[in-house]
Amino acid sequence: MSATIALVDVNNFYVSAERLFDPRLDGRPVVVLSNNDGCVVARSQEAKALGIPMGEPWFRLRALAHRHGVVARSSNYALYADLSNRVMEVLAQFAPVQDIYSIDECFLDLTGLGEAPAETGRRIRQRIARWLGLPVSVGIASSMTLAKLAAHVAKRQPGREGVCDFGAMAQAEWQALLQGIDADEVWGVGPRLAAGLRERGVHTVWQLRAMRTEGMRQGSGVALERIVRELRGEACFCLTDVVAPRQQIISSRSFGREVTGLDELEQAISSYMARAAHKLRSQGSVASTVQVFLRTDPHRVRAPQHAPSMRIGLLRPSADTLLLVRTALAGVRQLWRAGFAYRKAGVVLSDLQPAGQTQADLFADTGREASRAQLMQTLDRINARMGSGTLRLASEGIDPAWRMRRGNVSPAYTTRWEELARVR
Repeated sequence: MSATIALVDVNNFYVSAERLFDPRLDGRPVVVLSNNDGCVVARSQEAKALGIPMGEPWFRLRALAHRHGVVARSSNYALYADLSNRVMEVLAQFAPVQDIYSIDECFLDLTGLGEAPAETGRRIRQRIARWLGLPVSVGIASSMTLAKLAAHVAKRQPGREGVCDFGAMAQAEWQALLQGIDADEVWGVGPRLAAGLRERGVHTVWQLRAMRTEGMRQGSGVALERIVRELRGEACFCLTDVVAPRQQIISSRSFGREVTGLDELEQAISSYMARAAHKLRSQGSVASTVQVFLRTDPHRVRAPQHAPSMRIGLLRPSADTLLLVRTALAGVRQLWRAGFAYRKAGVVLSDLQPAGQTQADLFADTGREASRAQLMQTLDRINARMGSGTLRLASEGIDPAWRMRRGNVSPAYTTRWEELARVR
């Protein structure tokens, strides 16, 4: 029996999240901006219709925004992450195997569940809309690549009402559909590969599917061969309900303004490392190496430039926020130089391994380590219950002026008691 894979995609996720608690945005052109309110990273359909491209700097769009009433929102990562978690929890009720691909996309294995796959897709849409108020599209096919393509069709063809099941289509309809879709819409076909395909006369998905795979691996690599086979319905990628731990954790942000003083850099590094340490514990890992880096603004070509970094090895792998912050601060104190205006800083945790599989140390203070582990668990529990940042290190600062600009950020709504939506 062939597999039945569904890809559930939240439509215009960031914009939909912003509209969820602010109905005044419905029907209006809305964009969500990147860190420091720099570039467009999400657009509503109305904004797309105005020709606003992804990645366009916001300052270039201000005149157009004024003419057409475009609403800009700063990225609200706490809100998006919480709503994403809620979506994934609901989707887990529909299938025994779930593979979360991104913050707004999730694969489900519907193989052998009995119900018609398209009906399951409709129930998914209804439940997400009723319970969470978010619109989703559902693509269904026999492989992950085809399912993602089906979701693309479901989202862009209103007559399908948000659900597209390739397996239920007649061959002639399916062929006509794939002949009308550009090959670069296929999952895994990036700009470079798309350009190479065009040189070979391959412009549509149907043409890509028809390519000969004999010898393709030697000439074009295994990735293209897998894409072609997946388009033919052969499952080359497998769903798994186990997410592999990250091999490296990076926490970095651009500052809201240039930073020259060591004290503010220490606050930033403390904040970034606290966030990275929490992610480290969340996946049950410990780190053996800490890296710290600083960056001035490379676009200010006449200003003096400084972009140092430092790697520091730990005596014992750890996920202890206090130890990791202390190590990172020792690094930034060596890297900082007076007279430079820094625009970005960050930390990297690497050489990760499972927390329970580290080599024992005969001279380690096991009692103290156990006490610190309990302290970290308490810290995580309180912040999970009361909201991220409820408890934090004093070295992170009280109200840092260096934080990234978010002049149009919406309330957290679902993760802070003081920002809950009010209903009149």
